[in-house]
Amino acid sequence: MSKIVERFELYGKEYVLETGELAKQAGGAVVVRQGDTMVLVTATASRNPKDLDFFPLTVDFEERMYAAGKLPGGFIKREARPSEKAILTARMIDRPLRSAFADGFRNEVQIIVTVLSADQVSQPDVISIMGASAALMVAGIPFEGPLAAVRVARVDGEFCVNPTFDELEVSDIDLVVAGSRDAVYMIEAGAYEVSEDDMLAALTFAQEAIAEFCAIQERFVAQTEPTPMEVPIHTIDESLRERVFAAGSEKMRVALHNPDKFSRQDGVYAVKEEVLATFTEDERAADGKDIKALLKELEKKTMRNMVLDEGERADGRTTDEIRPVTSIAGYLPRAHGSGLFTRGQTQVLSVLTLGMLSEWQRIDTIDVSEGKRYMHHYNFPPFCTGETGFMRGPKRREIGHGALAERALVPVLPAEDEFPYTIRIVSEVLESNGSSSMGSVCGSSLALMDAGVPIKAPVSGIAMGLIKEGDRVAVLSDIQGLEDFLGDMDFKVAGTEQGITALQMDNKAKGLSYEILETALRQAKAGRAHIMSKMLEAIDVPRDELSQFAPRILTVKIPVDKIRDVIGSGGKIIRGIQEETGAQIDIQEDGTIFVASRDQGGEEAVRRIQLIVKVPEIGERYKGRVVSIQAFGAFIELTPGKDGLLHISRVAKGRVEKVEDVLAVGDEVEVEVLDIDDRGKISLDRIDKPEAPPSTGGGGDRKPHGSGDRPDRDRGGDRGGDRKPRRRH
Repeated sequence: MSKIVERFELYGKEYVLETGELAKQAGGAVVVRQGDTMVLVTATASRNPKDLDFFPLTVDFEERMYAAGKLPGGFIKREARPSEKAILTARMIDRPLRSAFADGFRNEVQIIVTVLSADQVSQPDVISIMGASAALMVAGIPFEGPLAAVRVARVDGEFCVNPTFDELEVSDIDLVVAGSRDAVYMIEAGAYEVSEDDMLAALTFAQEAIAEFCAIQERFVAQTEPTPMEVPIHTIDESLRERVFAAGSEKMRVALHNPDKFSRQDGVYAVKEEVLATFTEDERAADGKDIKALLKELEKKTMRNMVLDEGERADGRTTDEIRPVTSIAGYLPRAHGSGLFTRGQTQVLSVLTLGMLSEWQRIDTIDVSEGKRYMHHYNFPPFCTGETGFMRGPKRREIGHGALAERALVPVLPAEDEFPYTIRIVSEVLESNGSSSMGSVCGSSLALMDAGVPIKAPVSGIAMGLIKEGDRVAVLSDIQGLEDFLGDMDFKVAGTEQGITALQMDNKAKGLSYEILETALRQAKAGRAHIMSKMLEAIDVPRDELSQFAPRILTVKIPVDKIRDVIGSGGKIIRGIQEETGAQIDIQEDGTIFVASRDQGGEEAVRRIQLIVKVPEIGERYKGRVVSIQAFGAFIELTPGKDGLLHISRVAKGRVEKVEDVLAVGDEVEVEVLDIDDRGKISLDRIDKPEAPPSTGGGGDRKPHGSGDRPDRDRGGDRGGDRKPRRRH
């Protein structure tokens, strides 16, 4: 195939679709370009189907540091495990594509997105979805394309498509929508308390833009003249379906009417075994996989008909009813903040830890972001669903759910200058039966308030579901696991009383209309308000004081030219302050200093820093320490790194033969600033001078103080670590 290039402009941005030059042995390979951001997307399918009961699709998003002109961090200097952003982008590509493949297609499909160039202006994630769709169609893989995706921002009150990083920075909406010309397949959004009406307007705008990208994609693919892949699609004998449904429909309906997850699962399993027993061993040997698939279909159809025909769900709730909610703030005694949130059979314990701003997470990626001060981690251990399994770090799903909760809470966090802490929340899922990600949002709001973090408002979250059969539609509030698995939509909505902060939607139903989305958002708002009321019974405002176990961070601002004085040569001064006070000190480039401690050491460290940067004035008094003795006097440390000269004539009352007769290194003396010369050298006088010791008769012809020919060092100055050693006279 010769090189084919499609250049086009939409909504003020220029794009390029290209195929036929790179990766020609892949099933389909498409290069997508926006600005100077370029991604290579390949789609390849195995020749033969896999013996599986699910579609084996794999999506990998490969960040190459060379794309942004960077070297990988660490010792190895090679890209290793994918970054969190890469994992989230791979999930974003996977979710809309997965439901668009032909039913019964079991050939393994792998989509690999390689970022070749990242201009730090345009983002590579959204255009990768369009590239994946085009690559699948160019390869002839059975796929209901084209699909496309757009990111929508609102800048100066106007919606824009696929904004730059700078445009997104000033937007109150970050909305990604993927779908076909007339259907929404996936939604991912963060927002700063945006109303349902504004979000619906953004969704409508996104759908219109997607249709235009799909039209151009069709035109591009048509030029490649793809050869459809010959794939046998397995179909099930209708007589088998009739036997399974006839034997199990009524029994399955009874088994599904059970509010307890495990009892219901046991009942459903028993029904399936009974139906299976109606088949002979030979029939089970010949059609076992088809019978197993039909039993799943029986459970799904029965559950969906219960909702559509009777308006009743498996646990007896109505479509808009929320499961019982309980909330506890401050569940853990030693944590900086904690919240236990339980809704039905879903339970999440969120635990908050506060740290210095210097403990922010640094990110090694091609993204423009260097890191973040708020981190939300989500753990989903096997026991939360009554199962066993390997514990080998977070899976893609756990990373995705943590990112969703993080996105929901970022809009309500205080600004760095108002609350100078790094914040980490870990959400431990202890039980799961639907929407544990939204449970982690609720539990984390409790933990933030329990910790005394001055959030703008608490955030609650809810997961909405959908059952759609033809024109019959039911929107479900607070879905449980069964309704997520067998339903048509998982629509998570989080927000405050004022508006939405995060959305995430995956859709399996074809033809999801604007009216359904509107109903889901309105119903979700009522559900969020109910859940919020239960949360506020536990704690309604942030606590006035931080936990006694949390670090206290004090802030002091110093002139930039004084930073060197506070640090000292080789860090000597700042290390000394930290060791002596037990405080942690973090100095910013603009002169802002954050001092953290769990006791009074922080206040002492601030006092010492202020003394270092303070310019002494004539007449001020200090209690200083003798740090050096010379023949002509003693140098007294007034503050760390700053000293003055106490001349021998002012050490005591009367004549002093040697300074050592009155003072020793380490002695503390009270002094007053007498003079500061134009070079900053300080002359001191001793307060409450003692009587001079008796003379031994060997004083020599020392000239009196003030005679005019004293050495140049008879006055003190800044005693920095880079000062040359003083020589004895």
